[in-house]
This record gives sequence, structure tokens and C-alpha cells, in this order.
Amino acid sequence: MKIEDMHQVVKCTVLGSGTSSGVPFIGCTCLVCTSTNPKNNRLRSSCLFQVDGKNIVVDTSPDLRQQALRTPFKIIDAVLYTHVHADHVHGIDELRIFNVHKKGAIPVYGTKETIDHLIAKFPYVFLPHQDSTYFIPHVETHVVTGLFDCEGVKVQMIPCHHGKNYITMNYRIGNIAWLTDTNGIPEESKKLLKGLKYLFLDGLRITPHNTHFNLQEAIKVAQEIGAEKTYLIHLTHDYDHDEFNKTLPAGIELAYDGLTVEA
Repeated sequence: MKIEDMHQVVKCTVLGSGTSSGVPFIGCTCLVCTSTNPKNNRLRSSCLFQVDGKNIVVDTSPDLRQQALRTPFKIIDAVLYTHVHADHVHGIDELRIFNVHKKGAIPVYGTKETIDHLIAKFPYVFLPHQDSTYFIPHVETHVVTGLFDCEGVKVQMIPCHHGKNYITMNYRIGNIAWLTDTNGIPEESKKLLKGLKYLFLDGLRITPHNTHFNLQEAIKVAQEIGAEKTYLIHLTHDYDHDEFNKTLPAGIELAYDGLTVEA
């Protein structure tokens, strides 16, 4: 069965629509960074999928605590990791409070390379037989590829280029896909994106970048994929939310923190 044929009601909330530094940039006095429009305040990249009573987070951003207080949610049933860059994993320590609420370990999913990196960089998280008197995260690792089961939810990995020699593993659940940190989507991956209702797509900035889509590249790819609606994510302070949305083609908008869609 194809993932687009599965009749799951899926909700996706943008926890962070921003680039690695977040917006406002520290010390920047540009019009976007000093804006009073909350849609111009962008935490680091992450989203929350809610399906069949499960809360599945994509990446543990350094802003995870703030994201969970703002949304809010207190249960994480699983984490899907796209890759190991700091702005996508360095909030892993924040999982410890979710262990308290869950009363157990949190399953984390990713490629072997991603899981191996997490174990090497955060060894204290993966110690066996953790003493509960120490307030540290507790996770269970799952190495996955392709279409896999995540706590009873079918998830499709979407491999994407992130520069010339690096691959991010993005995710589709039902008819919603989250594609962060990419500057190229292979044809085989595009086939896995057919029939989307909502596409969240990296559109970093206006000028070209060597590992992310810029605005025009993102628009072109969005139109090729043909989702009913595309939201651009991983955004810098290039974009004033309200002003840029007026200029975008039909069916394409800037995402913002707190945006929720359902399909």
C-alpha cells in the first residue's frame, strides 16, 4: 500500500520555521529582526506530527523547550531525525522532561549514520540501566530506511541532497511532507511526494546558497512536486512574512511558527 492511500488523519504543526540562527538574528537591527509581527519570529527548524493519538517530532531543535511551552504539548511518542547538524539535534537534552511525562524511554528514528553520530556526540543519553536519580534523557534507537512503522504510524523517508556530498532524510506522513535542509530532490524522491496536500519545503533565503534552496529554486521545485499547498521553511531574516507572501505564486506561502495544517 502506498503511503498516500492510507486514510490517516494527520495534523502537522510548525514548531520552528527558522534557519540555524533563528530569527531575530542576535544583534541584528533590520526591519524583520525588529518587527513586532510574531510571524517574523522564527525558532529553529522542527515540526510536530499528530496522528492516531501519537505525537511525533521531527528533530530536536535547540529551541525544543520553548517550542513545547508555546504550542503546547507534554508528550513526545517518537522523534524522527533528518540529519545531525547542530540546529536539528542539540535540543536532545530537552527530551528528559518528556521522559517524565511519558514514564519511559522515547524512541528515536534515523539512518545508521545519524544514530551512530548521536551516540558518539551525546554518550550520556545512551548509557544502559540509567539511574533514575539522574535527570538525563532516555531514548531507544531505531535505524530505519524507506517506508517504516513508527509507533504504529506509517512514515516514508524522503532522501534529499543537502550540498554535493550530504543527504538529509526528510519525512512524509500521510499527505503531508516535511523537507528541511535541501538543495536538491532526486527524481526517485519526487515520486514519493505524489499526491501531497501539504508540502513544507526549505526556502532558506533570496540569494543562492550551496546547501539550501533559495526562494526561486524552492518555487520551481514546489511547482514540479505539485502539492495543493506549499509552505516555505528554514527561513532567514530575508523575508518579511506579510510583505513576501503578497509576491509569491498561488499555492505557495511562507510558513510561520505555530502554523497547523491537517490532511
